[in-house]
Amino acid sequence: MQTKILKVNPKNPNLSQIRKAARIIKSGGLIAFPTETVYGLGANALDAKAVKKIFDAKGRPSDNPLIVHISDVADLGILADHIPKTVFDLIDKFWPGPLTLVLKKSKIVPKIVTGGLDTVAIRMPKNKIAQTLIIQSGTPIAAPSANLAGKPSPTSAKHVIEDLSGRVSMILDGGPTKIGIESTVLDLSTKTPTLLRPGSITLEQLQKILDRVAIHPIIYGKKTKSVHRSPGMKYMHYSPNAKVILVEGSKTKVNQKILQLLRYYKEQGLRVGILSTEKNYTNSDMTRFIGNNLSVIAANLFKSFREFDSKGIDIVLAQGISHKGLGLGIMNRLGKAAYKKIMV
Repeated sequence: MQTKILKVNPKNPNLSQIRKAARIIKSGGLIAFPTETVYGLGANALDAKAVKKIFDAKGRPSDNPLIVHISDVADLGILADHIPKTVFDLIDKFWPGPLTLVLKKSKIVPKIVTGGLDTVAIRMPKNKIAQTLIIQSGTPIAAPSANLAGKPSPTSAKHVIEDLSGRVSMILDGGPTKIGIESTVLDLSTKTPTLLRPGSITLEQLQKILDRVAIHPIIYGKKTKSVHRSPGMKYMHYSPNAKVILVEGSKTKVNQKILQLLRYYKEQGLRVGILSTEKNYTNSDMTRFIGNNLSVIAANLFKSFREFDSKGIDIVLAQGISHKGLGLGIMNRLGKAAYKKIMV
């Protein structure tokens, strides 16, 4: 398959370009497109055969549910049953935007979209290209991140091309995404709303709207036998080819441990990279300073992973950060990417 790439103005998308992509969605094909979080790989959410192509293109396990993207709140009534009143408080505050809501699914949603579960994950993206594509396609669009399964999520069209060129019909290049990590996922299908995946809509923000928010233990890396109703829960995700070692603790001890590990792995002849929120490492093969502001760190995280791979780095030593606010989402991604975690 030859993949066509169209550059699209993210602030004022060209309608004729979007209609070309929409025709592919309508005919059962795949389109990679930007959202405000990461790039998505989209298909008609109501066409089971089209959705299967997403799993095939990504090499994604079939029991890993997808998120359905909509452009109109009215679509909730089509896709979901038993919608609690709290939904409307949340969408008034956070939609369109990076908040995904898990609800009991309606019969119209194919089982392949939900990983065979009785729930469906739904969000309304804020990105204008994504919004226009959904509208012109005339259907909700199922879309996980547009990368090979397990790899760092794509925050630019270049990343999508690296992973999926030849596997999708078209890539809409809308420039770099703004947020850089995937949407927050909140389960409203149970009595107590439960945070399944943290993101840029923070736990603290949700707590201002809801009386109580439970936190799924898997967010903190704890094993559980409970049903995984959200992408990003069941499998190792977001990982570069390099082995990521996440080091957490007090700043002084973290710095000391990273220097110790740097010497150890360098003595073994390995190429060592450091993912840093400070500019104080000089002996590594590659140090990527990703910022000391949480929004900047989130925007740079997955891009940095791919840069380490492009330089042939074997080991990435990553500094942990606070779990508060957006930090919870960043640390969730680092934890899922890590092959080893060290507390000091």
